[in-house]
Amino acid sequence: MPETASIPELGRRAKAASRVLATLSTRRKDDALRTAADLLVDRTAEILVGNAADVARAEAGGVAPTVIDRLRLDDGRVAAMAGGLRQVAGLPDPVGEVLDGWVRPNGLRISRVRVPLGVVAVIYENRPNVTSDAAGLCLKSGNAAFLRGSSGAIESNQAIASVLREAYVKSDLPADALVLMHDTSHEAAIEFMKQRDAIDVLIPRGGPSLISSILEHATVPYVIDGDGNCHVYVDASADLAMAARIIANAKTQRPSVCNAAETLLVHRDVAEEFLAGLPDVLAGVELVADERTQALLPSAALATVDDWRNEFLDLKLAVRVVDDLDAAIDHIATYSSGHSEAIVTTSLAAADRFTTEVDAAAVVVNASTRFVDGEEFGFGAEIGISTQKLHARGPLGLRELTTAKYVVRGSGQIRG
Repeated sequence: MPETASIPELGRRAKAASRVLATLSTRRKDDALRTAADLLVDRTAEILVGNAADVARAEAGGVAPTVIDRLRLDDGRVAAMAGGLRQVAGLPDPVGEVLDGWVRPNGLRISRVRVPLGVVAVIYENRPNVTSDAAGLCLKSGNAAFLRGSSGAIESNQAIASVLREAYVKSDLPADALVLMHDTSHEAAIEFMKQRDAIDVLIPRGGPSLISSILEHATVPYVIDGDGNCHVYVDASADLAMAARIIANAKTQRPSVCNAAETLLVHRDVAEEFLAGLPDVLAGVELVADERTQALLPSAALATVDDWRNEFLDLKLAVRVVDDLDAAIDHIATYSSGHSEAIVTTSLAAADRFTTEVDAAAVVVNASTRFVDGEEFGFGAEIGISTQKLHARGPLGLRELTTAKYVVRGSGQIRG
């Protein structure tokens, strides 16, 4: 794929490929995915050379360690990418599924059938695994993947895309089932967002600046993969040992991802006991807090409004003592990004109120927010997590990369 190709031309290639992909059998798609997985493993060394160049450039530029963690690949992470493709190959094919059907009094037989979206565009930042994940999910769901990664991961993305395109050709599929833009300039990104003749849906995966740019410039349909300002609320009836394990996992297991916890809310009745052990539970985590929490944790700095509102994507946590479940729900309603919210409680009534009243893509009871993930949900590798309500919400797996069309079968009926 020449770097000199224009963005509209790349879009036309993806569109042409999408028409072929929509007609493929499940077996052909699965065989291509397994071929791609094998080739990723075989070409790991080549991929890691490109990734090492990206990492070195990031380190020289003073990029934050958490960002470099998202960027860095190793043998295990490449193997995981290949495993993700194999897992997707083993999932049920959503294309062609008949969602429902009925017969009208005039004899017309109407059915609603699941079909590919067409060209799925993804714009993403410093996560080279997205190249493989997006390509695999798009192929299985019968869509062409039109990708624009960041300049920080360009060598990694090009190496991965090259391997996948080669695998598609070996499988007698169009190479342009995956089209990766080489131009990572801001101007090119804006042009990419306006390719209405080619792109059927755009999924952005990145921070607030990327989302703002999409909202300002995109003229194609999009599904927002939004911020993850996720909360964990420890209720008065919580098993505090369980709560400690959950908040430690939600905050520290991988702090740089969107389903990591950013705020801890603690019921006043258990605040003194629970917060006393928090520095040990969250060793190495910077704590910022409200004044009631500071009285119990003097080492915590005073939280600002931005601390409540923003995701840290780092080993930093905002902590607040609340009077009751109502106050916890109000805090979440005020500051949540609508991604994932968790409650730790032994009260069924409290859990039911929380799941009913909290407005988020995922609401979790007595478990870590880190489980809000396509693979953990059984979807295989996800292409993102939608925080909007149309056309999909939550982890975007295979079914979320399809739409439906009506098929009407008659025997000569005409409308009077």
